[in-house]
Amino acid sequence: MHWTKLLAALGVKNNTEQMTSQDYEFMGYVTEYGKQYGTKAEFEFRSALFKETLAHIEQHNSGNETHTLGVNHMSDWTEEEYKKLLGYKPELRMGGLKQSNVELLDTSNLADDVNWVTSGAVTPVKNQGQCGSCWAFSTTGSVEGAEFLHGTKKLVSLSEQQLVDCSKKNDACKGGLMDYAFEYIKTDPLMTEAAYPYTGHHSLFSKCKYVKADGVGHVTGFKDVASKNLDQMKAALALGPVSVAIEADKSVFQSYRSGVITSAACGKKLDHGVLAVGYGTEDGDDYFLVKNSWGGSWGMSGYVKIGTDDICGILDQPSYPTEE
Repeated sequence: MHWTKLLAALGVKNNTEQMTSQDYEFMGYVTEYGKQYGTKAEFEFRSALFKETLAHIEQHNSGNETHTLGVNHMSDWTEEEYKKLLGYKPELRMGGLKQSNVELLDTSNLADDVNWVTSGAVTPVKNQGQCGSCWAFSTTGSVEGAEFLHGTKKLVSLSEQQLVDCSKKNDACKGGLMDYAFEYIKTDPLMTEAAYPYTGHHSLFSKCKYVKADGVGHVTGFKDVASKNLDQMKAALALGPVSVAIEADKSVFQSYRSGVITSAACGKKLDHGVLAVGYGTEDGDDYFLVKNSWGGSWGMSGYVKIGTDDICGILDQPSYPTEE
């Protein structure tokens, strides 16, 4: 629907002389992202949220930061809607998970850069929807990479929904831990995405539909990377993709578009599971390349570069699966 017809249908003013540049920006946003609002009140509510986000983006980009912000499909969301995506629950570690499962790795011959995306060990960017299942996507990403590099030598997309429905130490769309997911996979290998597709939903009535004979994503266990240790993190990434937890509830991350996040404003209160898939340097800033699970319209086609100085808490609780 053309935006003028949309305005008329919603009973919103259509006097171009009264419309601001931000009004036009919003209408372009509605068209680009296929947004649909059922009422005039909803339209105006979302418009106000978008304009607030847009003003922050423009202010940020006018400064001297090492990364830029931009509009994405979540630019008209409320803070509560954002928080539904953030499902990493560090408090679950107190429920019996081993506090230390660290194996120190050889750091004597670290490469200057690593990129498992260009090396073919990373599946296309996925979208968790409005379900706090980030922990499941982080887990499947590292198992997919481990299988490709050390196991089957094939890159196969694995099932997040199996983890959501069946990994009982975790709490489905309400959050979980990658380490608990690795523990689960030790005895129940992951089915493929095609065999157990993602729905982004879970309720008390949801059933685990796992078929053990169809499990193809294996792990023998997992290792934690020594916390806050850059060289150990690089050594882990030399082996393959690494599951990491970060803080993602700030606009510095939510509206990320390009460059390297080096700002301490990102915070270190871990609330989101993502996948580190390499490291390198851009314009003098060292970074970890990270695959997110918010779809390809977020960030750099679904990816973000995070500074190696423990920005967003990325060095605090990394882990990776082990293969035979």
